Amino acid sequence: MADAAFLTAEWRDLVMLNFAVDPAVLAPHVPPGTELDLFAGEAYVSLVGFMFLRTRLLGCPIPWHRNFEELNLRFYVRRRGRDDEPHVGPDGYKRGVAFLKEIVPRAAVAMVARRLYGERYEAWPMRHTRTAAAAEAAGRVGYGVRVGGRWHALSLGYRGEPAALVPGSEAEFIAEHYWGYVAGPGRPTVEYRVEHPPWRAWAGLEPQLDLDVAALYGRELAPALAAAPRSAFLAEGSPVTVYHGRRLA
Repeated sequence: MADAAFLTAEWRDLVMLNFAVDPAVLAPHVPPGTELDLFAGEAYVSLVGFMFLRTRLLGCPIPWHRNFEELNLRFYVRRRGRDDEPHVGPDGYKRGVAFLKEIVPRAAVAMVARRLYGERYEAWPMRHTRTAAAAEAAGRVGYGVRVGGRWHALSLGYRGEPAALVPGSEAEFIAEHYWGYVAGPGRPTVEYRVEHPPWRAWAGLEPQLDLDVAALYGRELAPALAAAPRSAFLAEGSPVTVYHGRRLA
């Protein structure tokens, strides 16, 4: 089952706001069997808002659950790979992501993700906006979630056409991870593979973030997310395939 497709969809209009964070803050959340993946010696978390489109579970479309928003807070880990595995870097590592929280507006989606993968999903009302870029004017993409009686939001401007990510750049490090890792109390780490073509992206313009970090993610992350993003970009996205996971020994 590890090589069987669990979910197919399109991930589009990924607003990615990236923040440097003290590795000690992330250490308790690192799934066993993995280690923090650093870029230029620094640990990162990313707030990512995007559209889940044309979703199919085990090849079947689920009525009223095909198109929806997601907002997640993720960080970056790595694990030693084998030569016969896909997406193993020249350093011998598989680069992956782990999630501190994922929010969707569909309770059934959150329930399935929690039960099958142990992912930290929650269901709350969400909305999104998209203004197309004109010839000389910037467009903007934004996502919002209503928690605790108020709307929390992030948005990002963009202009022109998307470009391929520069090899070795921070943006490539953030975007090009093809493994996911999740673990919970008393549960073994689950590893799953995500396949998609390399993404193109727009450089972000005037990132805006209006959320109560402590209410959504806890006080330990408030200092990092209160600062201006270290970087911001809008990834075009693509069709994706998420494969069944496997438990690590």
